[in-house]
Amino acid sequence: MRNDSLDLLLDGVAQVYAIGTGTAETSHYPAIHAALNAAGESLTPKVLCLQHPTGSKAGIPDFGLFEQTAFRKGMAPAWDGGILPERGVVEAKPLVHDMDKLLASDQVRVKYMPTYGVVLCTNLRQWRLLDGNGTPRESFDLAPDDAAFRKLLHGPRPNTLRERFQDFLQRCLLARAPLARPKDLAFFLASYARDALALLAEQAALTALRPLRDAMESALGLTFDANKDGEHLFRSTLVQTLFYGLFSAWAAHARGPNAARPFDWRSADYDLHLPVVRLLYSQVRDPSALGPLGLEPLLNAAQTSLERVDKHAFFSAFDEAQAIQHFYEPFLQYFDPLLRKELGVWYTPPEIVQYMVERVDRVLRQELGRPDGLADEGVWVLDPCCGTGSYPLEVLRRIKKTLDTQGLGDLAAERLKQAAMTRVVGFEIMTAPLVIAHWQMGEYLRREGAPLHGDERAAIYLTNALTGWEHNAPQPALTGFEALLKERTEATAVKRNRPILVVIGNPPYNAFAGTSPASEGGLVEPYKVGLQSRWGIKKFNLDDLYIRFWRIAERRIAQATGEGIVCFISNFSWMNGPSFAVMRERLLNEFDSIWVDNLNGDSRETGKMTPEGKPDPSVFSTEFNREGIRVGTAIVTMARRAG
Repeated sequence: MRNDSLDLLLDGVAQVYAIGTGTAETSHYPAIHAALNAAGESLTPKVLCLQHPTGSKAGIPDFGLFEQTAFRKGMAPAWDGGILPERGVVEAKPLVHDMDKLLASDQVRVKYMPTYGVVLCTNLRQWRLLDGNGTPRESFDLAPDDAAFRKLLHGPRPNTLRERFQDFLQRCLLARAPLARPKDLAFFLASYARDALALLAEQAALTALRPLRDAMESALGLTFDANKDGEHLFRSTLVQTLFYGLFSAWAAHARGPNAARPFDWRSADYDLHLPVVRLLYSQVRDPSALGPLGLEPLLNAAQTSLERVDKHAFFSAFDEAQAIQHFYEPFLQYFDPLLRKELGVWYTPPEIVQYMVERVDRVLRQELGRPDGLADEGVWVLDPCCGTGSYPLEVLRRIKKTLDTQGLGDLAAERLKQAAMTRVVGFEIMTAPLVIAHWQMGEYLRREGAPLHGDERAAIYLTNALTGWEHNAPQPALTGFEALLKERTEATAVKRNRPILVVIGNPPYNAFAGTSPASEGGLVEPYKVGLQSRWGIKKFNLDDLYIRFWRIAERRIAQATGEGIVCFISNFSWMNGPSFAVMRERLLNEFDSIWVDNLNGDSRETGKMTPEGKPDPSVFSTEFNREGIRVGTAIVTMARRAG
């Protein structure tokens, strides 16, 4: 017998049916009791399920849900018979019982609701959580009908069903708990997102998603099918975007000028100043698009969770300098940890970002004759893989630091805003981190007295940074998806027409890895010329994604602008691997100065240990990933002077 809630419930029910002499209701109590306790065991504080708590004038419910710290410390409100089940009560009925009748019964609505606040009702197959107003807050069906439920008792049980049911029960047990910590809110939103992902995995959803998926492929110049998990990647990214968008818009709304009015996810896109999100939410609401897939109830439930948040406590704990570490990473860890690992989604420590931005600012002043550094209005900066926006945001902070010394008064805020909207540019291929990037930029500008209004937006674009640079590159039509067309048009204008002087960032290591597709125009081919004939290297591998970003940066600065800076933190294998001999030679020839900060070595070489034998985790180590990444990394800054 397994320890997850679904197996404990179904195995217990199956045993009763196998014996054949149990009662229709009470014989199943041990299975329900075990499932709820398994869900409550991993919570902090733990939640205990107790059968038939007594002492209330409202009667004796089947189960009471107690916060363990309460009866240990005697802190919970008490009644005549003992401690009040402050997490609510449970009313269970037999499998054949009609759920609608149970929800409408006097026992639930007249007796239990006023006394206990929330009631979890179940007939084994169906589960409903009623709030203090008698409104169903949470809903979960283990199977579509009784026959399908009975098949689950002895048949296969999908892991996704296990995860979602466990999430559902934990949300019910937390329904009356304070919601103040960022990681707790991340769990709630991620659990709803997992339900949404399960909906999108159904066959009907695949058909409904096809037009949007085709449009995204055309806009980004890639094929999700190219990756064996491309279908999952697309669905997961879509779901993340919806729920990141919900959270980001709520956070912006909570501290914006309209905070007094109720927040509604249907207008979340306008709080973010991001047309692509507007497109996705409109698709969810459109009966002819994604409307029939049933995502709206999950977004409604997530919004209800946001309404429960203690905003003062939440935002006090939510240090915006660490916003991604506190929310984006735990969300992705709860929602889709395997995808997080496969995509190389790593939180770049702020110390690393600050160091790289400061180094670029000084090289601009000392090597390229720009006395104002990044604040020079002629300096165009690009992060071609901006993720959640750490580098563009830090560039803005460095610009403000310079502007503050120039005595510009109110003009400084306007210049900062113009930089964010025009010449501090980010490209990102994944819509989910794109949302976070826009939110972070918008929040920073608001705090600095330069908020975005109306259709104003930060220059962070949804685009494939590896395509679209050549003027003769084809641009497929995007009929019916004008927001994607506008995004591609503006990103293409940056690629082809803007005098980019700085390329900075942390290129992803392994997303969409493989041979450069045709749309990239053979990016890394120049790094192969002469490998065999001149260097005698017959076997080589240049397929790592980060190498293609190095080529984009080199080509942009050395061949297009003719001067500038490249500053990347990346896998350091290119600095000593034989496959990269031509790449190293080209960079030495194209740039006047190169600085290398070699960081932690490859785990296969160093064992992640210092020379003294002490643990030496990667600089990417976080609370959610202590080791960080296993490959060695280095910060490399390269400068090319004009002429």
